[in-house]
Amino acid sequence: MTDPVPDPGDDVALYVHWPYCARICPYCDFNVVRDRGRGEEQAALADAILTDIEAQAALAGPRRLASIFFGGGTPSLMAPEAVAAVIGRARALFPPRGYIEITLEANPTDAEADRFAALAGAGVNRLSMGVQALDDAALAFLGRNHSADEARRAVAVAGRAFQRLSIDLIYARPGQTVEGWTAELSEALDLGFEHVSPYQLTIEPTTAFGRAVARGAWTPPDEDAAAALYETTQAVLEGAGFVAYEVSNHARGVAARSGHNLHVWRGGDYIGVGPGAHGRLTLDGVRTATVAHRGIGPYIAGVAAGAPWADSERLDTQAAAEERVLLGLRTVEGVALADLARLGRSTDTGPLAALIEDGFLEPRAGRVATTPRGRPVLDAVLKALLA
Repeated sequence: MTDPVPDPGDDVALYVHWPYCARICPYCDFNVVRDRGRGEEQAALADAILTDIEAQAALAGPRRLASIFFGGGTPSLMAPEAVAAVIGRARALFPPRGYIEITLEANPTDAEADRFAALAGAGVNRLSMGVQALDDAALAFLGRNHSADEARRAVAVAGRAFQRLSIDLIYARPGQTVEGWTAELSEALDLGFEHVSPYQLTIEPTTAFGRAVARGAWTPPDEDAAAALYETTQAVLEGAGFVAYEVSNHARGVAARSGHNLHVWRGGDYIGVGPGAHGRLTLDGVRTATVAHRGIGPYIAGVAAGAPWADSERLDTQAAAEERVLLGLRTVEGVALADLARLGRSTDTGPLAALIEDGFLEPRAGRVATTPRGRPVLDAVLKALLA
């Protein structure tokens, strides 16, 4: 019997976007900037984030805090005092029911590892570390400013400082073989983390990698090679006790899963603060999508003027249901049949019935979930389901 999926209810999570990076990675299409010589701006941004949290709390009304996630960018470059101030303000405005997960993204440079104890002291209890590779040539290709040895040291330091530890890895790099990736994954598993997010290298046209591929400087692995690397990822991690509870997230045990991400994937409300941050809030009974100003200056000015959002949209019933399906089918929990019914989808006929019959989706205790066959081609499954 399938365990019931927790209902996020009225609880609200907090996402904090810190856009500064020591170096811009060539594959990154996030809202980031170089952090050199920006001390005064960073202090002003930290203050604006606190003000923004208060303003959105007034809109959201009395809620309980579900989780906090510091993303970026590189939030491990954020002053620990600023991190502590954000956590304290969020807790005061949205008193949590008890323990909550507070995640912060970091890179494994020695300079950042020196800050881990201070960040833990500020209230962070889960670190998500961008290891990306354990091969120096691969790290150089990916534009990372750490070595494989630094990554190993940083993971060891983080394991002593934080209650929970996750790492990111990137595969489907040019020239990567199944044998080489198997060995790299196996070595990574010896580092002692409880959660791993393996991402297939995606080439976005606006990035340095996108421009390089467009001019023929190098070629990504073809579809068959990428699929073989994906299957290898699943097999190696499953063999080590990591369950793929979402398309790109594997955890060793239910407790190791990302509580913040699950809250979002289950359709819970979350406040987004910081330049370019997205949020979802139920306001006056309507789910509302928010997007903050992308530029640091415009965001700070917008907060001061009481208008931090560049855009907000009240989602109608269909748009909200579509979003719920798009997020939920990424996870092993899937989505409720009721959400699909709002879109006119039935297990008896139409695209949902066809996808079930073809083995891409499966009904499960009042829900529908993606099968192992459907997960690698999820984009195509969603396109067929929602067309």
